[in-house]
Amino acid sequence: MLNIKQRKERTFDQIKSLDDVLEILKTQFVGRKLHLKYSVERTEVQVSEFFDDKTLMIITDPDFSVGDGRIIMYGLLDKYIEIDLRVEEVRGPGYFRCSILSVRKAAAGRRDLRFKVNPEEVVATNFKFSKHTIDLTNFNIPTSIKVILDQFQSSSSSLADILRVDVFGQMDKVMEEIRKTGKTLYIQDASDSDSFSAITDDFVDARSLYGDELGNIIKKNVERGYKSIIICPLIYITDSEQSIPFAYIQLISTTEIFPLEKVLDVKDIAFKLVDRIRDANTLTLPVHQQIVDISKGGAKLRITDENLKKYLFKARGFIFDIVFKLQAPITIYGEIRYTNFDDKNNLFLGVDFAGNSSRKNEMKRFYSIMKPMEMDYKSRLMKEMKQKKKTP
Repeated sequence: MLNIKQRKERTFDQIKSLDDVLEILKTQFVGRKLHLKYSVERTEVQVSEFFDDKTLMIITDPDFSVGDGRIIMYGLLDKYIEIDLRVEEVRGPGYFRCSILSVRKAAAGRRDLRFKVNPEEVVATNFKFSKHTIDLTNFNIPTSIKVILDQFQSSSSSLADILRVDVFGQMDKVMEEIRKTGKTLYIQDASDSDSFSAITDDFVDARSLYGDELGNIIKKNVERGYKSIIICPLIYITDSEQSIPFAYIQLISTTEIFPLEKVLDVKDIAFKLVDRIRDANTLTLPVHQQIVDISKGGAKLRITDENLKKYLFKARGFIFDIVFKLQAPITIYGEIRYTNFDDKNNLFLGVDFAGNSSRKNEMKRFYSIMKPMEMDYKSRLMKEMKQKKKTP
């Protein structure tokens, strides 16, 4: 029993006329391979007969059983097409008379040719992924990361008279601007309105943001004895190279004016703290896992390692190496499009190649390896089609 989790839905155009559907099946799919959707082994199915009541007979694996009386089969014309069927009668193992419920055709064609490969040709390994996802939508920061922030605050109290290290939560307009832009707030003199202006584009323009409220803000700063303020965001770079300002370091001086050099020091400290968080939040597993099929733009992976199953099932994506026979590894970021488990509890992942490592010409090398494999696959397909035409 498959447990399907579709991450990104394909965009479809519905084919509403049943007569049009039957015409497509009769003219373009008789004798051609179709497959059962969500079948891990890409179980083949064929349309063998059409009836006057607009039902049809399909033939598939004798071991295939219909759970809820529904079958979805798919194939490729100029674009991907899906046919949703209801089983009206079981005429024997693998023989089903079905009515057509709906047919949909992909609005866009698949970008690249995808074909099966075997473990002797290519494997996936060196999986690198985040143990926890930082979700800013709900301010959902893992406890382990909060512990690191608390430890840093306790051990770094000498940085300023008042030091605060925390994740972004409910905040005023200046803090919201820091979170959105990743810019730093530097107020050299908390009693001077000119100090609230941004000195470069890398800094928050607090004077503009506060507007008419600036006078009250300065008054409160003076009452509290604040002389200088620095707020530097902690920017986490995800595996997919997305920048997420998720926390901040706030320094407030009640005894001296912070020079600009102090801001540069704080930025350097912030980078090192983020590196520490990333190291604590990143897990690397060098196990080998099967690549079931592959294209220039994506792949289907079979995951059997228990640790990988635990983390990748929940992940948005991950970094891994693709290793072709007699070739150096190619490092790629895979964005997960769908997940499913088979009846043996193996996890299957459909991934899009959303990024690659910074090593020069790495993707160019990947494409150069894929090109002859694609040509060989196309050649085999042409031979199969010619052979079928010769067969009476």
